Amino acid sequence: MTKQSIFGRISTLVRANINALLDAAEDPQKMIDQLVRDYTNNIADAESAIAETIGNLRLLERDHEEDVQAATEWGNKALAASRKADELRAAGNAADADKFDSLAKIALQRQISSEREASAAEPQIAAQTEIVDKLKDGLNGMKEKLGELKSKRSELLARAKVAEAQSKVHDAVKSINVLDPTSELGRFEDKVRRQEALAQGKAELAASSLDAQFESLEDIGELTEVEARLAELKSGGAARQAIEGS
Repeated sequence: MTKQSIFGRISTLVRANINALLDAAEDPQKMIDQLVRDYTNNIADAESAIAETIGNLRLLERDHEEDVQAATEWGNKALAASRKADELRAAGNAADADKFDSLAKIALQRQISSEREASAAEPQIAAQTEIVDKLKDGLNGMKEKLGELKSKRSELLARAKVAEAQSKVHDAVKSINVLDPTSELGRFEDKVRRQEALAQGKAELAASSLDAQFESLEDIGELTEVEARLAELKSGGAARQAIEGS
């Protein structure tokens, strides 16, 4: 049952459509990693089961070879015993001739038994050989699939790195996009503009205060001139009154 389940898994895994599995996966990289583990484990199990099957086949072949060899040896013994019986019978020794004919018959019986065992094993050997060949092909198919999975994993990782690099480049370009007010440069430019506006406001405020001070000075000067002229008027009036009184 264990070997049957392993052989079934070999067939299933070899027929598996990797691209379809990856398309259906939420995380293709995790799916590939899991498939690589599954394939690696199943290949190890399959190799063990196939090695056992090959070992059983080799035992059958060895037994068959021994049966064929035994049949040949018993045939040779039967022939030798029969010839000896013929020689003894020709020499007039019928009793010993019968003994060797009996030995020849026994040898022939053993030959027939060995031939039957060899013939019975041949279909099993043929069936086992076919199974082993199919299992070897399936194992090679699994190994090719494993190589394909590893290649897919490398390809997927490379694509992920490229996509990540492209995303970083896009973010970097976006961050220096002058026309984008949300970019880093746009925010910095806005900050500079605010600082410039603040400086301009302070300058205008300072200028306004300075103008007020100068206006105050002008008012003071105007008042001083008025006082001077008033004093002059008064001094001039006093002089006229003194002249008129004299």
